[in-house]
Amino acid sequence: MDVNTLRSVVTVAGFLCFVGIVLWAWSGRNAAEFDQAARLPFEQD
Repeated sequence: MDVNTLRSVVTVAGFLCFVGIVLWAWSGRNAAEFDQAARLPFEQD
């Protein structure tokens, strides 16, 4: 296996992980949890 092939595979794998994280973050299932977490700094004890 050539080093350039390995670099290409790692780049594609990293990009796919990035796309997966973006899709997970923008999915509707997580919106309520993220909204609650976004309000945490403004809530008083």
